[in-house]
Amino acid sequence: MKRLIFAFLLISATLAGGQENLRPTLETTYSAWRESMIRRDPAAWQRVTAEHRRVEVRNRIVSEKQPFPATVFKLPTPPPSIQGLRFLEAKKNGATAKASYFGKIDFGVGGEPTDNLLVLSFVHGSGGWLYDRADFVNLAALPAVRKELGEGNLKYLKETPEAQPSGQVPPTPIAAPPAKYVAKVYVFSPGREVQVQINKISRHRFANAKEAEVVIGGAVDGPNEVQFTVKKLAGATGKEVMTIRVYLISELAGVKPVKAFEYQIAAGEKPESVATKMFNVDASTVAKLAGG
Repeated sequence: MKRLIFAFLLISATLAGGQENLRPTLETTYSAWRESMIRRDPAAWQRVTAEHRRVEVRNRIVSEKQPFPATVFKLPTPPPSIQGLRFLEAKKNGATAKASYFGKIDFGVGGEPTDNLLVLSFVHGSGGWLYDRADFVNLAALPAVRKELGEGNLKYLKETPEAQPSGQVPPTPIAAPPAKYVAKVYVFSPGREVQVQINKISRHRFANAKEAEVVIGGAVDGPNEVQFTVKKLAGATGKEVMTIRVYLISELAGVKPVKAFEYQIAAGEKPESVATKMFNVDASTVAKLAGG
């Protein structure tokens, strides 16, 4: 029995130590990533950034017809430093990890920063722990959570899935070709989840949303495919209006976006749950993009 107890304590201590030793490794990775952004160093950025994130960033940039990798480093302000923030916890789950911090997160936009939450995400690759993304949580509307975290109470982190490593590494997307025509998909979907796929490359999910996202790979000459699924969300009536549009964006200043595709239902109408539609980029569409 004593041996079993000793073995259990030894295993527990090893696991706890593994989580504790995670902190310096993750902080070293984040510092290296932040430095690569400040120094505009493509080689360093590639070395410390998770593969799926590198491809996603590159796809978005070339889909907006911007130069890669130069555009990676065109940020209005440098990424925030974690120096001076209170470390809350570092956890790993399989090949994913998160490190959370609380304090006055300074994005360099002026004013006096308030106490908020910063969650850094990482994935484990061939080069060790690699930076994935940062999630900033403004606690202005959550004063009780701000007070708890300020007192070292981590209840909010434990109850928030986004603050815990999932154990699932996001798949690396296919490298998209540079766009010929910049496009954006817009969805207005109160009470519904809408998933859209364009030309079998660009995948989007909108839930109870009113927003637009860049179409990865852009639009092409001739026929373009729009596939979508629609699902009612809990608490919705199923009678809400809904709109899916694809806009082509001109490269000329002052030329308005061209609406290339629209699927719209009025209040009370029932949308198709699964559908495949097409829109065409022809000579007249190209002329409109050129201001004609």
